[in-house]
Amino acid sequence: MMLGVSCTSVGVALVLLLVMICTLNESFRYRAKFLIFGLESLLFTIICLPFMFLNIRSWKNALIPAWLLSKSTNKVLGVKYEVRGKENIIHDSGCIVLINHQSMLDLGVLAQLWLVMERCTVISKKEILYFGPFGLAAWLWGTIFIDRRNVEESRKIVNSTCKYIRDSKMKVLFFPEGKRHSGNTLIPFKKGPFHLAITSQVPILPVIVSKYFFLNSKSKRFGSGTSYITILPPIPTKGLTKDNIQELMDKSYEAMNTVFVQTSQETLTKHMESLKND
Repeated sequence: MMLGVSCTSVGVALVLLLVMICTLNESFRYRAKFLIFGLESLLFTIICLPFMFLNIRSWKNALIPAWLLSKSTNKVLGVKYEVRGKENIIHDSGCIVLINHQSMLDLGVLAQLWLVMERCTVISKKEILYFGPFGLAAWLWGTIFIDRRNVEESRKIVNSTCKYIRDSKMKVLFFPEGKRHSGNTLIPFKKGPFHLAITSQVPILPVIVSKYFFLNSKSKRFGSGTSYITILPPIPTKGLTKDNIQELMDKSYEAMNTVFVQTSQETLTKHMESLKND
């Protein structure tokens, strides 16, 4: 009963917000679109939640919500993702997937990658576990939760994650920059995912999302547009030790930043052409 009420409430809110998008100014439209994105994510999670108990802690539990979100992001918000480099996806081992981080919209990027890569999971702060239905769903689809305030527990979880990656051939998705930004180049990476990759002796799989030129947080503009998701060739870590972390970070950053600049320029050109045709 409660599930039906929640779905109905979220559905009504979405309809009202869609009407608002068509009538309000740019600033209100910006906020309304983000609110729609959040409500859609919650709605798709709630709809699928009961079925997740049939396969507890499986990455497959996120597939239907990811598919629904990928479709609605395009149809409702006008944001399209084009995935390139699928031939670089690793299938015969686990890996650490690095993704640049720009916006809350990157949840849509995770949805795209979940669908094309398979066997995915993420490491998240433990507080997410208490975010109502979404927190429960995140646990059910296999999210690895870490209590950052408990160093000893976090260390044990990381060690068990290394074994999990190797034995289950899982792909652990990270935002190595550690925070969102909308600049023209990537910001320096954190060491965490590189420690995990070297300890696990699994490859790094870099993924670049071109800049969201249709989105501007300063001017509160959220238009329509396309972003390219480029999966780069894997970077091996076999034989590397902790002494090689900085070298590995530099190599990964250079490869990712180069492609970020290139694909962002391509995206900008396409975005400007679309504005001329409007």
